[in-house]
Amino acid sequence: MIHYSLICDDGHNFDSWFRDSASFESQAGSGLVSCPFCNSTKVTRGVMAPHIARGREAEAERMRALISELREKVIAGTEDVGDRFSDEARKMEDGEVERRAIRGRATYEEAKALLEEGIEILPIPGLPTEGN
Repeated sequence: MIHYSLICDDGHNFDSWFRDSASFESQAGSGLVSCPFCNSTKVTRGVMAPHIARGREAEAERMRALISELREKVIAGTEDVGDRFSDEARKMEDGEVERRAIRGRATYEEAKALLEEGIEILPIPGLPTEGN
């Protein structure tokens, strides 16, 4: 399979997959490839940069190990308050409970509200999945 960046005669950019270069040429020449925006069948290949893997596996593995080490240290040195994270952070900020290192879960909106209130928080990075 080959991935092509395509452009129609009206200048719309889109992409598609083909079995090989000959398949693209045959289908485009027969008017079978059309722009999803304007339905034009006058489609050509756009400018593309080839993607070539360059042995980044070792670097990716090193980064996974560093992120994993960071997570382990944060988990070891904090109390998990789960979904109560926002409430606990506010209680500490207001002096209702003793300050301590906590971790937990917050929605985007909750985290944004904490930051807007001047309460400092730091997201813990997740572990990258294989292939990322």
